[in-house]
Amino acid sequence: MLLPVNVTLGVVLAVLLAAAVAVAALACLGHARAIAVAGLRAAAQLAAVSYLIGWVVHALPWLLCFLLLMFAVAVRTAGRRITQNRTWWWAAAPIAAGVVPVVGLLLTGLVPPRGLTLIPVAGILIGGALTATVLGGRRALDELETRRGEFEAGLALGLPDRDARMEVARPAASDALLPGLDQTRTVGLVTLPGAFVGMLLGGASPVQAGAVQLFVLVALLAVQAAACATVLELVARGRLHRVPWTAAEGE
Repeated sequence: MLLPVNVTLGVVLAVLLAAAVAVAALACLGHARAIAVAGLRAAAQLAAVSYLIGWVVHALPWLLCFLLLMFAVAVRTAGRRITQNRTWWWAAAPIAAGVVPVVGLLLTGLVPPRGLTLIPVAGILIGGALTATVLGGRRALDELETRRGEFEAGLALGLPDRDARMEVARPAASDALLPGLDQTRTVGLVTLPGAFVGMLLGGASPVQAGAVQLFVLVALLAVQAAACATVLELVARGRLHRVPWTAAEGE
């Protein structure tokens, strides 16, 4: 049964968002304002996208522009979350490394090149790559800051910069794969993910819904593995770093 779009839904959403903000504030989690802003942005963005998708699905050029917009926003979000300097644009590499090959496979005939098919699947894949890139990049850079002495010890032993960083950052960056692994391992036992539920609500049979969800989960594993490996390599080579803006500009 689909949710009715009415005043009751608006009130329930407002109550849930207020509860999330209140809990974060009372527990001193430090993200109360961010939660409120994220909830309001999500409402505005989904309202706009809901109307926009109905228009772009009928024209392939506009569909491709919409997919590029999704990619660009993901790159900007991931890059700025990882680093606050001009290296943020390197986040395009791990997201593209995971998403582009899988979307290319989709276009070989597995799904028709239509907006109502490509937009949801591409959105899920880009979102998965975004998550893996952010988690992998942040954990790698955090580990390099915390274990600076081990990195310098590696240099003293004769390791190149890239190898010394890799030895320190790899175990931490690989943790970015855990959410996707846990979701795949527990699918159907702990949760029924969105693609499965959406297919059922749309009238598909349980077997069809299961097939789509299986494809999404396996594709996400491939996307996130590629994104995590690429962002780790960028950190190890110093492409993504946390040197302040002024210092980075003087390099």
